Amino acid sequence: MVLTRDFKETVKERAARDPAFAKAMLDEAATAFLNGEPHVARLILRDLVNASVGFEELATETNRPSKSLHRMLSENGNPSMDNLAAIFGAVRKRLGVAFEVHAIEAA
Repeated sequence: MVLTRDFKETVKERAARDPAFAKAMLDEAATAFLNGEPHVARLILRDLVNASVGFEELATETNRPSKSLHRMLSENGNPSMDNLAAIFGAVRKRLGVAFEVHAIEAA
């Protein structure tokens, strides 16, 4: 018999116990967003919020309803730039991360 684990639960547990992994997820979400892949960024952020801040605490920190935050970070979500900035800010603060953006010239 093969033992399997739910992928989302595995990611959630790893992000919760491994700060470097959680920071890499945040970096990946920001990179996806800046590279024109907002749907990927939302899904990574959703998993990271579940593993770190939690939607109820995120709601308190961003002054937005938890249910709205869930919708924003769903596969078909469409958060405004203000909401996305608030979400990134709250997660960044929780993980103790500062962003640095480096432009690379396209060939």
